[in-house]
Amino acid sequence: MSETPKLLLQKDGPIGWIIFNQPEKRNAVSLEMWQRMPEYVRDLSTDDAIRVVILRGAGDQAFVAGADISQFKERRRNMADQEEYARISAAGQDSLGTLTKPLLAMIHGYCVGGGVGIAIGCDMRIASDDARFGIPAARLGLGYHYRGMEKLMNLVGPAYVKEIFFTARTDFNAQDALRMGLVNQVVPKTELETFTRDYALMMARNAPLTLRSAKATVEQLVRPNGERDLPMLDKLIADCFNSQDYQEGVKAFSEKRRPQFQGR
Repeated sequence: MSETPKLLLQKDGPIGWIIFNQPEKRNAVSLEMWQRMPEYVRDLSTDDAIRVVILRGAGDQAFVAGADISQFKERRRNMADQEEYARISAAGQDSLGTLTKPLLAMIHGYCVGGGVGIAIGCDMRIASDDARFGIPAARLGLGYHYRGMEKLMNLVGPAYVKEIFFTARTDFNAQDALRMGLVNQVVPKTELETFTRDYALMMARNAPLTLRSAKATVEQLVRPNGERDLPMLDKLIADCFNSQDYQEGVKAFSEKRRPQFQGR
């Protein structure tokens, strides 16, 4: 009998789901999960039927409660091990950054440590009212990589980043996260999946090329001026205006009907 994968890929119409599936450990992320992530991202990226991707945790206790610390003794024994661990986990996280489609985090329960890192790598974060956030790096004595800290600071600002790290609290609630700007929406726990699915379906009805262009533009504009790939953005904008979807959008508007976009 084969073991159930700890990272799952599911497709439901225009929505792709990546599910952290280790609920007995509050979906703590193992190295094997990160090794599988690039494969799933490639699958969803090349499937034109998928318009939006959602990350979630299995079970009812957590989104992701950090890294699987039970692996640290074997996988992070010293600096050399740590560098290899960091290489594999970074490749998994970086693969999420290559996704040109909207990426949502559906957060319930614990979103701690590496879970926060995963969530802030998404385009939007929707949390249930029972969600709890924190980065307890200072309790473990580990160093937190500046790339992850930069992403967090771009969302919440330096003062909140310092509060999160200096206190090492893991009980920031959903309203705290909303106030900081860490999440976009907070909904009742019982409504989280339905709300997130409906939100994703609303996005999926929009023109894929426009969504791709908008996502790329935001990602470029947060970079310093000299590092922005403006010719790439010009091409993405031109692709929108040269597309069949643009013609369909204008026609549907004049005919007072919902457009049927094809992503071309």
